[in-house]
Amino acid sequence: MTDRRTAEATSRAALSDVELIASLPDADYEAALAALGEAGLEWARRDWRCRARPSQLPPEGDWFVWLILAGRGFGKTRAGAEWVRAIGEADGTARIALVGGSLQEARTVMVEGESGLLAIAPAGRRPLWQPALRRLRWPSGAIATLYGAADPETLRGPQHSHAWADEIAKWPRGSAAWDNLAMGLRLGARPQMVATTTPRPVVLLRRLAADRQVVVTRGRTRDNRAALPRSFLAEMARSYGGTRLGAQELDGALMLDVDGALWTRRLLDACRLVGAAPERDALGRLVIGVDPPASETGDACGIVVAGLDREGRALVLEDATVAHASPEGWARAVADAAWRWRADRVVAEANNGGAMVGAVLRAADISLPLRLVHAAHGKSARAEPVAAAYEAGRVRHAGLFADLEAQLCGMMTNGRYEGPGRSPDRADALVWCLTDLLLGRQDAPRLRRL
Repeated sequence: MTDRRTAEATSRAALSDVELIASLPDADYEAALAALGEAGLEWARRDWRCRARPSQLPPEGDWFVWLILAGRGFGKTRAGAEWVRAIGEADGTARIALVGGSLQEARTVMVEGESGLLAIAPAGRRPLWQPALRRLRWPSGAIATLYGAADPETLRGPQHSHAWADEIAKWPRGSAAWDNLAMGLRLGARPQMVATTTPRPVVLLRRLAADRQVVVTRGRTRDNRAALPRSFLAEMARSYGGTRLGAQELDGALMLDVDGALWTRRLLDACRLVGAAPERDALGRLVIGVDPPASETGDACGIVVAGLDREGRALVLEDATVAHASPEGWARAVADAAWRWRADRVVAEANNGGAMVGAVLRAADISLPLRLVHAAHGKSARAEPVAAAYEAGRVRHAGLFADLEAQLCGMMTNGRYEGPGRSPDRADALVWCLTDLLLGRQDAPRLRRL
C-alpha cells in the first residue's frame, strides 16, 4: 500500500495545477470549481504557472544553464517561450538571444510557431515583431534578437543577458555556436540560458549532460498526454515502444554507444574534419553511394557523397538522403547530387530490382559511370572494412551528419541493426560509397557532364 501511495503522490506531483483539479473525484472537482468562481477559472485558463507542469517551470537556485532534455511533444518549446516572455515583460533592460538551428527555424518555431512568442503573448502585452531586423521588442523595452546556429560567427561579438537555444542537438555547428553564445552572456547581474532539445548523442549534448553545473530537466512525450491526441500516443507506443528510437525521441533518453557497435560516437568525433571542407577542384575522385528503397513505398533512399582529398583520405561531404520519394523522385535527387558535386561515379545497390534501379537512374539523365553492386555478404561483413578505415584515420566527416551517424552507431558486429528506423539506408549508402573509393575498383574513365 505504501508503494502505491508513493507512486500516486509522485505522479500527482508531476501534474499542473489545472491537471490536478481535473483529476479530482467528481465531488471535490465541483467544489474546487465553485471555490475558484468565474474570475478564478479565467485566471487558471490564462496563467501559465497554473497550466504548466512543474517540469516546464524554471528550477530554483542560481543556475547559468537550464537544459530541458525531453521527448517530442513534451512542451519544450512552450516552456522556453514562456521563460523568455516572463523576462521580456518584467525586465526592460533584458537583451535576449533566440538561437535556432537556422534563422528560418528560429523564426518559424520560436517566434511565429504555435507555441512561439507571438502566439503565447496575452492581448495588450504582445511584443513588436520586426522580421527585417530579426528582432522582438516588448513594451517594457526588452529586446530579443534571432540568430541561426548554422552561422556561429554571428554570435561572436553581440552581448546578451539571457538566451534561449532551441533544438541544440540538431545544430549543424553545435559546439562553435554554443561557445560563442555562452561567451556573449555578460550583461546584467544574473545571465542565464535555457536550452530545449530532443536528445541525440552529439558532442555538445553529451558535454552539457555531463556538466554538474548544468541543471537538467528530463521528460517524456506522454507527460503531456493531456494535450496530445490519444490516437497519437497509442500509435507511438505501438510503433516505437521498446526501441532505441522510441527511448530517444519519445522518452528523452540520451542514447550512448551500444556494446558491439561497429562505429562509436568517440570514433566519429575523432574523425570530424577540422575547418572548412576543400572545394571540389581540390578533391580527387568523388563518388555517390545509393541505397535504393526496396519498393516504391520504401521509407528512404540513402544517398551519400564522398571524395578523396590530396592525402588519399575519404571525406564524407553530404548526406543527401530523401524519404518517401517515388523512383523518379529519388533518382532525380541522385542526379542533382551528381551534378552539384561533379561526381565521377554513382554506386548503387541493385539487390532489389537491379534492372529497375539502373533504368530509373539512367532515365534521370545521369551522364557519368553507373556501377550497380550486389550484396553477396551481410551488412556487417560489408561494413567492417569501412569501419576499420575509420579507425585507421582514412575517413573524415566534413560536418555533422546526425541521422547518418546515428545509423552507423546502430550497426553491430553480429549483423543486427539497432539504430533508428527500420533499415540503415544512409549507412548502407555510405558503405557502398567508401568501399568504391577506398577498397574498390578505380578503373572507370573519368566523365564530365557537358
